[in-house]
Order: sequence, then structure tokens, then C-alpha cells
Amino acid sequence: MSVTIKDVAKKAGVSPSTVSRVLSNNTRISRETSQKVRDVMEELGYHPNIMAKSLVSRTTESICVILPKPAEELFLNMFFMELIRGIVTQANRSGYDVLISSGGSEQEEVEAVSRLLKGKRVDGAILLYSRKDDQVVEFLKTNQFPFVLVGRSEKFPEILSVDNDNVMAAYDATKHLISLGHQRIGFVSGPPNHIVSRDRLKGYVTALEEAGLEMRKEWIVEGEFLQESGYRAMSFFMNLPERPTALVVVDDLVSLGVLRGLHELGYKVPEDLCIVSFNNLSIAELSSPPVTSIDIGIYNLGYTASQALIQSIQHVGDRQFQKRHIIPHRLVIRESSIYTPPKPS
Repeated sequence: MSVTIKDVAKKAGVSPSTVSRVLSNNTRISRETSQKVRDVMEELGYHPNIMAKSLVSRTTESICVILPKPAEELFLNMFFMELIRGIVTQANRSGYDVLISSGGSEQEEVEAVSRLLKGKRVDGAILLYSRKDDQVVEFLKTNQFPFVLVGRSEKFPEILSVDNDNVMAAYDATKHLISLGHQRIGFVSGPPNHIVSRDRLKGYVTALEEAGLEMRKEWIVEGEFLQESGYRAMSFFMNLPERPTALVVVDDLVSLGVLRGLHELGYKVPEDLCIVSFNNLSIAELSSPPVTSIDIGIYNLGYTASQALIQSIQHVGDRQFQKRHIIPHRLVIRESSIYTPPKPS
């Protein structure tokens, strides 16, 4: 015979309505009572009927994560793995399940999120990227679905978002290289339609201008957030008549490609080229040489995004909670940027 809510209530010494409130994560129930009820549910082996609960509460207690490209390509970058780890950890602590969806194009992403939300399969969505004129953001906002953006939207600055100050992060990375005496500093960027690429490029340019250094278009190369982009950039940079002595690289995975390209061309880091990257993934520390990187708090980005979305779902109509969350960054200095270039004669 299956265990019921009444059985749990009797064993825990509370009313059935209190058990129901615990299941729906009602904030009016104290932490002690909630834990007591959940301990009894585990002891008795009680599992709520999710379908019935969804019909009563009109919620699924599930959220979806929308991946920005086909999963097989995206999972090559550990940034997204760490981001999803933060999302799932917080969601589980809040009693929510996480679905993951992706598409090969923006239109496919819109269709995927439409099926999930219009079909009442999830209560809200997390977008792991921010693009210029993003169709998915437009769709979610137009249809008034709860969602949070990891990044920022230029068109809708008022939406719920979690981000870093990427302009300042790139400014700090570039200033670090300038402080070492570098005057010819290049930039390996990501896709130009991604807001993070544009913000980091802006921070790089601002630091150069402030220091009175020249910014050359040929010292800026765009690509994807993949190792191959960094590898290809090196064959271009190192064949320039006047090449940079240092690089700001948009992503740690891209910097791994930079190192591979330099090694094959016979150049050394940091003696021939200093590097500062972003994200502070484990590959930055384990690469040869270890790469100086801006730690952007990836896990906290995901955790905060999940927390902000669930709060917005549970407080529909409440305009008081914070809309924009900024996760702090820090520079982690390693061997790739310890070399001071000789002063020009």
C-alpha cells in the first residue's frame, strides 16, 4: 500500500496542509518544520505524485536550461559544464528539476523553449548566453515567461540577468599586461554577435586608450569559444610584420589553442608572447605554462541564475527582488604573464 500525505503528516505531527506546503517550498513553513517533514518522507519512502501536484499547483517545479548551440560542440568548453553545475546544485536545493535543451539555430532554440513553456513542462528558463537582437529573449519577454539571462541584453536592460562586469574584467586583464611594460597588445575575441565578446573588446580598447597605446585592427582576431579559434589566430598573428608581444584572449579554451599554435611555430610563452585569458578553468592552471586568467566565478554565475529564476517564479508579480546581479571577478596571475619585455631602444 502506497504512503500518502496523511501518513506523512501523522508521523511528523503536522497537518496534511503543512506537508503540502513543504512540498511546494512555501516560505511560510519554518526550516525546522520543513526538514522534519522531509526526513519523515524519506523514512516512509513517500514520493509525491508530480502530475497530480502539477495540476493542483499549476507548477511543474522544473526549469530548463537553453544551450546556445548544438550540445556536442558546446560541451567541448568546460565553462558551460561549470555553469550548469551551479544551476543544478541550487535548483536541487530548492526542490526543482532541470531540463536541458538546445538547437542548431536561433529559430530552433525558440521552437524548443516554446514547446517546453507553452506545453507547461517547465516553469521558467535560463539562457546561458547573450546575443545582439536575440530571438529567444524576444520570444520569452513577449510571452511573459519567467526567465533569466546569463549575460546582459542591450535591447532589454530591465530583464532578470546574472553577469560579470566584462568591460572592467577585460580592462583589468589589459592593464596587467600594460603594467609589465607591454605596448603592443593584441586581442583574440569571440563571436562578434555575443555581448560578452563586445564588452571584453571594449574593456581592452579602453585600457589601451587610457595608457596612450595604439590599437590596431590587425591585432584583433574574432572566432568561436573553441580551441581551434586560438590555434588559427596564431598563424595570423605571428606572421604579421609587427606582431604583438602580449595577448588578451577571450576564453581559457581559446588560450589552449593559442599555446598549441605557438608551440608548433616554435615560440615560447611568456618569453615571445605573454597571455592573459578569462574564466580560470582548470585547464588554465594545468596548461604548459599555466595561464594567467580572470576568474569570473562561473559556479556562482550558474547558482545565482538558478536562484534568481526560482525566486521570480515563486514571487510572480513581486517587483521588489533584484533584477540585475553582478558576480565579481579577480585576476589570477600565473607563468604566462610574468615576463617583462625589454624597453624599446
